[in-house]
Parts: sequence; C-alpha cells; structure tokens
Amino acid sequence: MKFLHAADIHLDSPLRGLDRYDGAPIDQIRGATRKALENLVSLALEEEVNFVIIAGDLFDGDWPDFNTGLFFVSQMSRLGDRDIPVYVVRGNHDAENKMSRKLPWPQNVHFFSSKKPESITIDNLDVVIHGQSYAAQKVTDDLALGYPAAVPGKFNIGILHTSLDGRPGHASYAPTMLNVLKSKSYDYWALGHVHKRELISDEPLIVFPGNIQGRHIKETGSKGCELVTLDNDGIRTEHRPLDVLRWKLLDVEANEAMDLDEVFERTAKSLDATVKEAEDRLSAVRVRFRGKSKVHDAIVTKPDTVRQNVRSLAIEYGNGSVWIENVIIETSAAVDIAALKAGNDPVGELLRELEHLKVSDADSLGTLAGELQALRQKIPAELTEAIDGIRLGDPEYLRRLLADVESQLISRIVNLETGS
Repeated sequence: MKFLHAADIHLDSPLRGLDRYDGAPIDQIRGATRKALENLVSLALEEEVNFVIIAGDLFDGDWPDFNTGLFFVSQMSRLGDRDIPVYVVRGNHDAENKMSRKLPWPQNVHFFSSKKPESITIDNLDVVIHGQSYAAQKVTDDLALGYPAAVPGKFNIGILHTSLDGRPGHASYAPTMLNVLKSKSYDYWALGHVHKRELISDEPLIVFPGNIQGRHIKETGSKGCELVTLDNDGIRTEHRPLDVLRWKLLDVEANEAMDLDEVFERTAKSLDATVKEAEDRLSAVRVRFRGKSKVHDAIVTKPDTVRQNVRSLAIEYGNGSVWIENVIIETSAAVDIAALKAGNDPVGELLRELEHLKVSDADSLGTLAGELQALRQKIPAELTEAIDGIRLGDPEYLRRLLADVESQLISRIVNLETGS
C-alpha cells in the first residue's frame, strides 16, 4: 500500500507585494501553487498510490471567484479517472465558515466533517482514516482528544491540522500533545499547519510534511509531500519535492576577503551551487553578506553597486533560473568594536548611545520615530519624493537603520585612524 500525505497547499495564495520587487518573475511566482498541485497529482499517478491525504489549508481563504475551485476540481478529476480517492480536512485558512463559495466536488474527494471526528473505512485495504475539519478559523480546543481509539486489525491514520505542542511562527490552533496522539494507537498521524517538514515520531510515524510550495523567504528549501509505503518490511515515509520555485537564503562570508572581487567570487560559487541544488527550478535568492572584513567599507559605501553586481552574477550563473529577491549587508569592520564602545571619548559615547537606541523598547523608538516623522513633514515635498522607501515613522525600520548607521560610522572612524 502507498499513499501521499500533503498539507498547506494554499492554492492561489495571493502573494501580495510582489510588485515591490525589482525584476520579480511575478507570473511564475503567482502560478507556483497551482503547478505544485499539478506535480502532486502527477506524483500520485506515477507512483500508483492508493489514496491521497491533504491535512488542511488546501485553500488560502475564500476564493475571489470560482477559478480556484474549478482548478482544484480539474486536478482531482485526473485522480478520479484512476480511481484514486482524496481525503481532506479543512484548516484555519479554509475553515467551513470562511468559504462562502461552494462547488460540487468530484466523487473521489471527501472533506471530513467539522462537527465531530469522522472515520472512513477503506475495506479493500484494511485502512481506517480518522479526521475532523475546522468549523471556524480559530480552533483553540484539542481536537485530537475527541478522535476515536484505533480500530483493531486495521491500519489507522489520523489527519489533524494542528500546532501540536507549539511551533515557533505558527498560530496555536487545535493544539495537542504528543502523548495524546500516541494514546490513540494509530499507525500514522498525517499532520498539517507547520510549513517546515518535521518528523515528530518514528513509532508511530507522526509527520508534518510542510507546505508543497514555499511562498516567501521565510519558507526556504525543498517543499513537497510524504510518500508513505506499507509493505512486508513495515511502514516508511520519504519526502518528495513538488515545488517549482525554491526560496534560498544565501550567506556569503566576507571574512578574510582581500577585496570586493574576492567577495564576488565567493558569491558566484554560492550561486552556482544554488542553481545545481534547485535541479532546474527557479530560485528566489536572498543574498546576505556577513562577517568582519577589511572590505566592509567598500561594501557599505557602495551598496547599490554591490547589489547590481550580485544581480549580474545571478544572470551569468543562473541563465534565467535565479531571481535575486534582496541583498542584505550585515558585514562589520575588522576592528575591536567593544573597545571602541568602551572608550571614554566622543566616539565611545556616540556608539553607546546608538546601541542604547537599537535595543530600546518599541515605545522609546516610537518617540524617536514620531520626532523624525514630524521633521520630515517640514521638508519641502520635492526633496522627499525620491525617498518613498524610507519609513521614518516605523520603529522597526529605525532599528535596522540604526544598525546601518553604526556600521558605516565605525568604518569611517577606522579609515580616519588608518589614513585610508
């Protein structure tokens, strides 16, 4: 027996704000979730699986029109033509009360009830699948507590969209504990909600497959589903990639680099490796320069030149398969910053004040933001038209800006001391 376990498809997720990015392949990114779903269906057909499980957040929310639902129907019909059933629970994004538009689903698709746990028996496979959909977005009860005990003599699968015992960056929906899941004596728990693949337990197998397509830079790496196989050797699961666009955070260390050319050589090698790892997929890459380096000043004084060089390298080594989402500069001067800050001189005093502002709470930064915003409003409009990206009223933006100010200030102090 074989089946696929997928979750968090977020079909037609809007991916707002893409137009802010220079040269973004908008059409490819917006169509990525559809293509990933097509890949899921193609994998199911290729592997000749017995059924497919989708553990919540199939949709990203209510559809603006019926096209999203019709696309899903067309893909499920491909499976229906091969008598492959699909079992779906609704999650927080596509909860029962969030979806106002309805379509008649293909006969091979079953959405689990949101009123109580439901059990579906597949007699020819000796399989029982237990699941419950979300009735509303904010489900704070432990749904797993209400799931029935395993049916003796059957292979029992539980489907649950859950934060489990708390996962960083994910809302606490349908929270439960590992011991609760194990107490049901199921053979496999097909979880959803967490967008990063995670094997929670080997016995029984409890798995978050992650989402099938990364949607932004916080969702890096290979994305896909689980291919679960049960044979005479037991049960096993393996990750199968489905994504068509892969997000990558690429750290380039500037330590011990002699000049910018050496930094760009390191960048080129890393981009080349990224292209090979992506295996013909489009790569959305954020390049981050890090480390203490003597070329820090050359980097921070000409950030636009550095960014354009990186984009040029992406064109050369990616041949159209790499898009640079952003270039972040986090290098620092190769000096004893702690000693500078401890100095009893104007430089030390200024650096200590900057450090204090960087770690200040939101209220303190909010006061500074308000003062700067008021100052900007006094500047003639024609002088501020070119700085629309500067958000002086945003405390978190100011925190990042202060870090840049400190970095450039230290670099200039070092240059003055060395006469360079």
